[in-house]
Amino acid sequence: MDGMKPETTAEENQDEREESKGCLECCIKCLGGVPYASLVATILCFSGVALFCGCGHVALTGTVTMVENHFSRITSDHATLTDVVQILQYIIYGIACFFFLYGIILLAEGFYTTSAVKEMHSEFKTTVCGRCISAMFVFLTYILGLGWLGIFGFSAVPVFLFYNMWTTCGAMKSPIANLTSVDNICVDVRQYGIIPWNATPGKACGSTLSDICNTSEFYLSYHLYIVACAGAGATVIALIHYLMILAANWAYLKGLCQQTHAYQDIKTRDDQELQDVQSRSKEGLNSSYS
Repeated sequence: MDGMKPETTAEENQDEREESKGCLECCIKCLGGVPYASLVATILCFSGVALFCGCGHVALTGTVTMVENHFSRITSDHATLTDVVQILQYIIYGIACFFFLYGIILLAEGFYTTSAVKEMHSEFKTTVCGRCISAMFVFLTYILGLGWLGIFGFSAVPVFLFYNMWTTCGAMKSPIANLTSVDNICVDVRQYGIIPWNATPGKACGSTLSDICNTSEFYLSYHLYIVACAGAGATVIALIHYLMILAANWAYLKGLCQQTHAYQDIKTRDDQELQDVQSRSKEGLNSSYS
């Protein structure tokens, strides 16, 4: 019995090594099927959309509060601005929901194309419908990329407006501005079309403007607009990344499909020639017997 223990232990160790090796190979195979490019693009897209939607929503609310408190005391003067901001916030809700689903779909499509490429010659085959869906995603991502490029440009407008106000407030603190009357330095938001020309007071000058620049609404909204613009830029980069991935996958799948068809044609031709040879040999045998 003592002589059997080392042999049994060796066999158990060998089984454990084979089991651990099998788990390692399985993990490597699973990691090899992950579409890392699509995963990176999805994370970047989610991050950009989250920054744009979250920061943009809060910044719009802060802008309305600042206009109500300092530039338009009458509700009817900024009623249009309030309605536009509410519409933009609803649009932000829709953008967040849509791109959450769209990012998951594109990530799933990345898993599909990766599996199709790695298992082309197995039982899993790409279909015409699958290639058409990939082409549709290429076109849709291209359109969405153009749309987000416009959103990126649009989100830079409030950054520019707040930057002008920020620099104006900084100019009042400079030594050169102290030589003249500070009350002559003003910011009139009516010239930007935010509120009508008959809104009162419509502008802020001197110490009033300095107090506005020191409020939490101005400081927070300004920096949130910057972050929202950066989020829109990140989303544009993510969609460009998606577009390159989808176009490459579609072209590669198309080439693999053509290779598969050529392989099937050659195989069919060989099978037909083999059947012809077999039929001729049978005919030769029958004629020799007769």
